[in-house]
Amino acid sequence: MGEFDLIETYFWRRPGQGPRRAVVGNGDDCAVIAPAPGMQLAVSTDTLVEGRHFLSTVSPARLGHKALAVNLSDLAACGAAPVAFTLALTLPRVDEAWLRGFARGLLDLADEHDCELIGGDTTAGPLAIGITVMGEVPAGQALLRSGAQVGDDLWVSGFPGEARLALEAFRGSLHPGLSTEAFEATRLAMERPDPRVALGVGLRGLATAAIDVSDGLLGDLGHVLRRSRVGVSLCLDELPVSPWLATRSPDERLDCILAGGDDYELLFTTPPAQRERVAQLGAELGLVLSRIGQIETEPGLRLWHGTSAEAGAGEGRQAVPNRWTSFDHFKGAA
Repeated sequence: MGEFDLIETYFWRRPGQGPRRAVVGNGDDCAVIAPAPGMQLAVSTDTLVEGRHFLSTVSPARLGHKALAVNLSDLAACGAAPVAFTLALTLPRVDEAWLRGFARGLLDLADEHDCELIGGDTTAGPLAIGITVMGEVPAGQALLRSGAQVGDDLWVSGFPGEARLALEAFRGSLHPGLSTEAFEATRLAMERPDPRVALGVGLRGLATAAIDVSDGLLGDLGHVLRRSRVGVSLCLDELPVSPWLATRSPDERLDCILAGGDDYELLFTTPPAQRERVAQLGAELGLVLSRIGQIETEPGLRLWHGTSAEAGAGEGRQAVPNRWTSFDHFKGAA
């Protein structure tokens, strides 16, 4: 099977298959897309490399899903609705069974989010997957990292940390190890994350800043603090803890939640007056949204144990030194 046979067999969508919004789609030198009136185009790119971003044991269908999911997560953090994506696929060889599974996982998620595959490239080499995704957001309503305001609440979606717990299970570093049920559940979180696209869209006009958690909660929060030129007081007792992490030691829980990465949850800030709306949005989406801290004037990150995420609750607060670092492609993992 040659390059163009591969593309036509696994990635070309026949009439009636998948969304069709591109003016010119897959098959020409360039795709042509036009944002809807009043919309701006949001664009993001991610690359996944075998051994760096995923294990060789992952099923091809889950890998196809994750390859697109991590890009859709970036759109979610911007408040953008998916429109289209391109795929650059580097393969060590043509394995048709692998390609069938990969394409199924990739295109099933694309169809779920009405996101059209409009082009890309294939080449030979070590397994790597590059995706550029495009979405639409109403003009002036994109969520940015730079908008957090003093007094804002800090929220996180879902249960960060499960993916890191699964990774440590693969590494054999957990003592005691995970039960079969816990391993399969956390492995699903690591290999098949759910991009929070509906949450991102729902946060338009509500959140002041947002970012997706890909390299670790504290590391990604740091990007918001720097871009917004603010600080934060974060209550460790308010962090959401999944049933699987609840069985681990306190130190292990915090390691996974604060510096684990690969979560693809959303971290966002909103004014305190919007707490009821945030709670309502979480209920509508069936998604746990946890208020974990408050934005402050003084730059930097302050961690503490206590019973409230309210700023100024000095009594009963115990400061916790920040011993966590997040994933960095050139410095290594936490």
